[in-house]
Amino acid sequence: MSETPITSSVSKGCFVFKSTSKKRKRHVGIGGYLVESDDNGSDRFRICQKLWETVQINTEVIQDQLNKHVLDSLVGFIKKHDLGNSSDVWRQRSSEIPTAALMLGVNVPDHAMTFRSLCNLLQDSVTPFVVSVHAKECATVKLLIQKVLEQLMGKGVSVDEEQEDDTTLLQRTHCTISALCQWYKTATKKCTQVSLHRKENVPRSLPVVVIFKDFEAFNPQVLQDFILICSRYTQELPFIFIFGIATSPSAIQHRLPHSVSSLLCIEVFQSLSCTQHLASVFDKLILNSQFPFKLSSRVIQVLVGIFLYHDFSVQNFVKGLQFSMLEHFNSQPLSVLCCQKKEALLCAKTLSQQNVERIRHLPSFMRYVETQEPQEQVQLLTNDEHVKDACQKLLKNLHKYHKNYYPILQCLHSLTSVLPKFPLGKHIRELHVSCIEKNLWETEEYDSAMQLLRILAKDELVAALEKCAEILKFSNTKKMQNVLQQVEDFIGRLEGLEGVTSEDSSGDGVILEKNRRTDLFQLQKTLLEKESRRTKRMNPYELLRNQVIDFIDSLVREYLTPAELQPLSEVCYYSSSGVLRQRLNVTPRTSIQTALSHPFHYLQNESLKTNAGTISSAAPDLCIVYKLHLECGRLINLYDWLEAFVTVMSAAEDQDADSEEHGKVDSLKHARFIQAVSEMEFLGFVKSTKQKTDHVARLTWGGC
Repeated sequence: MSETPITSSVSKGCFVFKSTSKKRKRHVGIGGYLVESDDNGSDRFRICQKLWETVQINTEVIQDQLNKHVLDSLVGFIKKHDLGNSSDVWRQRSSEIPTAALMLGVNVPDHAMTFRSLCNLLQDSVTPFVVSVHAKECATVKLLIQKVLEQLMGKGVSVDEEQEDDTTLLQRTHCTISALCQWYKTATKKCTQVSLHRKENVPRSLPVVVIFKDFEAFNPQVLQDFILICSRYTQELPFIFIFGIATSPSAIQHRLPHSVSSLLCIEVFQSLSCTQHLASVFDKLILNSQFPFKLSSRVIQVLVGIFLYHDFSVQNFVKGLQFSMLEHFNSQPLSVLCCQKKEALLCAKTLSQQNVERIRHLPSFMRYVETQEPQEQVQLLTNDEHVKDACQKLLKNLHKYHKNYYPILQCLHSLTSVLPKFPLGKHIRELHVSCIEKNLWETEEYDSAMQLLRILAKDELVAALEKCAEILKFSNTKKMQNVLQQVEDFIGRLEGLEGVTSEDSSGDGVILEKNRRTDLFQLQKTLLEKESRRTKRMNPYELLRNQVIDFIDSLVREYLTPAELQPLSEVCYYSSSGVLRQRLNVTPRTSIQTALSHPFHYLQNESLKTNAGTISSAAPDLCIVYKLHLECGRLINLYDWLEAFVTVMSAAEDQDADSEEHGKVDSLKHARFIQAVSEMEFLGFVKSTKQKTDHVARLTWGGC
């Protein structure tokens, strides 16, 4: 018989006894965390993880390609100012510190990847002595110098791992530039010995590159002092600065006086804009038939809206794409079919009965069933194997749709992006949104674009068709190859009209009128007659141009149909824009007021459920204080507020209303009230006022 645990104690307490019986924890698989998970939960997670790895790889490749030009320019700038290979002009100005002003734009979250690539490139090809510092880590000059020395002594002596130098263990008290000079001499000797041992070219000096990632955020006085100190050691330490600037080059003049900026030899480097970066991401990830996951028009508008109106960050845009992908594979069990064509067809053959029923309930599949013959409808609604066969056929059609959709979309964008006022949008993402949400040819913007295309000059039309031919060459479908042949045929026919158009554009009617005198009315009549004859009789170029535009119009109507009309489109397209907006584009004040007014919304505690206008005594102190302050006016009496708070606390302790202890303010309740009011002031709901010392002023009105 087991012994009974002893629970006697001098004071009251809560005693926890661990269970003696060992219960084996049930292991929940990866698929167990997915909503409505069945036997394909692990497959959905695997497909989602594989797609996300593809997104990460492509994003890094795009980033490297876009930054290649500016990074190579920075490397050339640093090599040019190497004291061992510098020109005579630079030797005359050796007292100045070479400085690169790197203009990165306001998309601050994307700067980290750029600086990481820059540091790796400099360490691999120029110098091992590269330091990158943040403003938040360098509040004083001493901290800035300490940070520089710590990074250098960790990286600079790592050329030869077999030998270690005691000078790398400098104490903080010796963190000075003179100590850095001594360490630099030792480190460069070791680098020279290693290079000679490997029979490599040895540079006469290795520059010390200091990267200020957020130049505008640094304390101006800290920057000035650091630059002045470094300028006195230019003969011993070949410093090179790189300023990461988000606004404009004038930020250097605004933060540094002329006496300090004159010590810098500044050269400006401009990176590509974030909108160009976003366009590249769209082309590689979203407007790509090889990437099976797709976004609906509203989801694209939410992500692009956050990008344009909040942070201009491509990294955050990619994170939004990641969240959309996770949400799609979590909430849609049929997302197991959102993969490459071969894998999707194999998954369609092995669909469970539950997933077959889900397919039958898809709106796009229901519309497809309605268009079939009665016998076919019966088979699709009753025979599961027939549904699997139809699903494979529809998946093939869906993949063909995407392979034909994107080349025609790019061709239409290349034709219309040069038109005045951009009737179909300046960027291809705008045209893509218009195409997948409605019939494009039924819009006024499309009619306007077609009218403008019908008045293009021959050289402009030929140049536009040549761009379309270049786009279609990368498509390997039979239909797109047939379209390419027709486009090339039109180009050849247009180029063959060079001698015909000049003869048809002669103005014989005007020459006849020049030889005789006439009045204004007669001249106007003659011009109107000539214009009417011209409209009735079109020259060969105008006829051929109309044929080309009619051909383009037929392609748009055939291949740029809305995505939601395609059967099984729900498998690939994520359309929950409301969920995405709620998660990514939240309003902090609304969220805070919801949490304080209705704590059950976040805490999910049944005791916190209350009716409208009531206060739960089980709610956190901050929630109680917040609800009480909603009943007050512009000025709140702290003592009245405290008494109301204590009354609610007494109800939580089940004290009798007639007892002496009910509503009595003790030190514990007083302290809890002071802490809650301080949190209210921190959140910006109240502030102290000089009008009345025992009152606080209310800063907000209303609540949730």
